[in-house]
Amino acid sequence: MPMRQTLDFLLHHWLDVEGLCQRPRFAEHSAETFGAVLDTCQKIAEQKFAPFNRLVDTEEPSFDGERVTLPRATHEALAAYVQSGMLAAAQDHEQGGMQLPCTVEMAGNAFFSKASVSMGGYAMLTSGNASLLMAHGTETQKRVFAQNEFAGRWFGTMCLSEPQAGSSLSDVATRAVPDGSDFESDPLGPRYRLKGNKMWISGGEHEITENIIHLVLAKIPGEDGKLPAGVRGISLFIVPKKLVDTEGRLSGERNDVALAGLNHKLGYRGTTNTLLNFGEGKFRPGGQAGGGLDGAGSGAVGYRVGKPGEGLRCMFHMMNEARIGVGLGAVMLGYAGYEASLEYAKQRPQGRPMSAAGKDPGSPQVPLIEHADIKRMLLAQKAYVEGGLALALYCARLVDEQQTGEPEAAREAALLLEMLTPIAKSWPSEWCLEANSLAIQVHGGYGYTRDFPVEQYWRDNRLNMIHEGTHGIQGLDLLGRKVVMDGGAGLQLLASRVNATILRAGQVEGLAEHAGALAQALARLGGATKSAWASASPQDALANATPYLQAFGHVVLAWIWLELALAADGAERDGAVDANFAAGKRGAARYFFRYELPKIDAWLGVVAARDATCRDLSVEAF
Repeated sequence: MPMRQTLDFLLHHWLDVEGLCQRPRFAEHSAETFGAVLDTCQKIAEQKFAPFNRLVDTEEPSFDGERVTLPRATHEALAAYVQSGMLAAAQDHEQGGMQLPCTVEMAGNAFFSKASVSMGGYAMLTSGNASLLMAHGTETQKRVFAQNEFAGRWFGTMCLSEPQAGSSLSDVATRAVPDGSDFESDPLGPRYRLKGNKMWISGGEHEITENIIHLVLAKIPGEDGKLPAGVRGISLFIVPKKLVDTEGRLSGERNDVALAGLNHKLGYRGTTNTLLNFGEGKFRPGGQAGGGLDGAGSGAVGYRVGKPGEGLRCMFHMMNEARIGVGLGAVMLGYAGYEASLEYAKQRPQGRPMSAAGKDPGSPQVPLIEHADIKRMLLAQKAYVEGGLALALYCARLVDEQQTGEPEAAREAALLLEMLTPIAKSWPSEWCLEANSLAIQVHGGYGYTRDFPVEQYWRDNRLNMIHEGTHGIQGLDLLGRKVVMDGGAGLQLLASRVNATILRAGQVEGLAEHAGALAQALARLGGATKSAWASASPQDALANATPYLQAFGHVVLAWIWLELALAADGAERDGAVDANFAAGKRGAARYFFRYELPKIDAWLGVVAARDATCRDLSVEAF
């Protein structure tokens, strides 16, 4: 079935996006305007992005020491994206936005992620950057920086990691010192000079737009000149590539942000990935004296966002948005591979069916899809990618509820979003990567060649397991913080939602078996959570945080699939979808419950036992 049909089903027959039009913020919208947005996104993605996905992979960014060069197709694709208005789609009308629900915005962006996730990455980062500033910036910062990003005049980045620190943000060593005695009076925000190095910065250098707005984590030294220890000492700064005035006009001065080099990864090659040097002295903004790191007034000019020491709290606004965006990107790469392998399996004749008398070599070959094992691999992909898409859109629907719902509904939506964000990022990054692997296998030997696109989808998707926090980090966040916060309130709320679905499905013929299996899985998850923390020792509990994350994700996706099976039954009864479409959803749900959900027993076994195999093995034993 075409992806658009599944999107429409999820939006209209499961998430009820039309119901959002009853709310004042979305009152000017309707099913027709939502459909028009999706039509536009699909058209641009298919015409400007998809045809060049292989091109940006083979002609990856190059740096001659002065300039970064990208294929012209990248510039044209992103210009078309900007013209569509999607950068500001969910923003207020006064900011040039459409006031679209986040759910519809994410559905529209799914087309771009599927067509070329690496070209679309620039827009995802820019939108998240500007959204952070809208939440935490001053009115001037919103007007000068965020609005120019939403307009597509400037693009944005997030600069967290450093060569020596990686994911350990408490070890950030980039310094930010006040720029003069009047630093607090700058209309663009308290002005500082930054010196340090940032690594793995996607979109860190290009000439797609006239300026790049970096959001940089750095530490402000104490009176003794030493950097504060830990993450509580981290502050957040706007560091533009080119300096601007309070009207958003370029001043003509280049900020001291220099590209040290490009990182060449196995995938996402259409997105520049950079090592940036801040304050190395290559450029001299503001008439800085001296050219080196010790020169008076030297360093990259940065404007503080929020209060000192609150940088990580502010940055999490962008990080959490980016985590859901990464999850959606992983889903759509998996979806692209699924569609390619499905088409190949339908067209490629190979092998003959086995009968009681064996195979008849004189009979015609059958399409690959006639073989049970090929159907297994296709069903697995379908379960992973359609379930992952539903999860991403459900999270977007929670954002809409949080922002526009009644107070209690908004509070619950925010709590559920806290619980599900680690899953929305990590589960698709693992299992939609597995979908890409299966897509290669369906193609056989051809899948391993560049004659077919599935090997590129796998390479691109492999990066999503590290984007915006590794599996290990997501697992520690989930088991170490999310499930125990507020006395387990988030876990209890999620369990109540799952139990409500179980009760509904338990009354439906053909779904009662799945409802029972999910009830048992939910009970095992709850029991394992308690057992993990039974000794009250974080070391005991968190040694197996990743298996816990995997099991938690599979329980959530089983719940999603039970919801989708119920929705498919209702849509079929109403004549909104045909029998084949509904059968496909029920078949994927059945596959997930029979082939995937049983995997949680092994994962939860080591969690509940607080197994110390990995934690206690000595370094020397390796």
